Amino acid sequence: MKWKKYTLTTTTEAVDLISSMLDEIGIEGIEIEDNVPLTEQETKGMFIDILPELPPDEGVAKVSFYLEDASREAEILKQVREGVEELRAFVDPGAGTVEISETEDKDWINNWKQYFKPFTVDDILIKPTWETVPPQDQDKLLIQIDPGTAFGTGQHETTQLCIRQLKKHVKPGDRVLDVGTGSGILGITALKLGAGEVFGTDLDENAITAVGENLEANGISPDRFRAVQGNIIDDETLQKEAGEGCWDIAVANILADVIIPLQKEIPAHLKDGGLFIASGIINMKEQAVREAVEANPLLEITEIHHQGEWVSVTARKRAAGV
Repeated sequence: MKWKKYTLTTTTEAVDLISSMLDEIGIEGIEIEDNVPLTEQETKGMFIDILPELPPDEGVAKVSFYLEDASREAEILKQVREGVEELRAFVDPGAGTVEISETEDKDWINNWKQYFKPFTVDDILIKPTWETVPPQDQDKLLIQIDPGTAFGTGQHETTQLCIRQLKKHVKPGDRVLDVGTGSGILGITALKLGAGEVFGTDLDENAITAVGENLEANGISPDRFRAVQGNIIDDETLQKEAGEGCWDIAVANILADVIIPLQKEIPAHLKDGGLFIASGIINMKEQAVREAVEANPLLEITEIHHQGEWVSVTARKRAAGV
């Protein structure tokens, strides 16, 4: 089935009034496209290191919508055009033209799954729960992940950098703190590598469900991986839950701008000699992360690795008095 998409060309200053007008007509759900740069406040809570480069903002915006009842197309488009003209008394709505196009009726919730195929990180096989193990990978350590629609698949370079560091450093029975756990892929990898216990934190409440489902998919008892919602950087209750000086390894695959404040908090939870494995660091921010960690008297950088444009930094907690 094909859907008709209606795209109204207007101005950025008119977008709010246009949106309100469409809502009054009964059009639910719109898509706004413009080249207005995001403000510092808007980007503050966004988990992205590099914003996409946009063309110059020329004040043009496009507002798109879909109609469920095609039989009312002429009537609704007439109302839209009349609404645009009425707004000219208050704001410049620009061209006010409506372009009609067709789009496929796709299962957008599950369509991404076709791109997530089994892949390996050295001798570790990571595969989606709905795929079978390739014959050539039967002997590899298997980790099954269903990231859902909220978390990554594990294919990103930063995740692979963390996995390689976990493989190198996890010892039988280790206790692992997984900050920004997401789907739980790093904590589950640690358990598969022999860790005894994982404590995961994440800002997104969906992570709790995702971790539970992925533990089941991997046949791991839920009492070995506890996941909680919260920000360990400034949530005192969560900091107490995480405990003091009790983790052998802390791993965080987040962002440079989060790792910089996080490195101040992590040593409180690590045992003396414990490791902090951090990634999610774009190469242009490597120096800022290095300087922050080097300035921390409780941490000593032991390894730095690169993959593509991404970096992982591993630091050891100094023993008391050292």
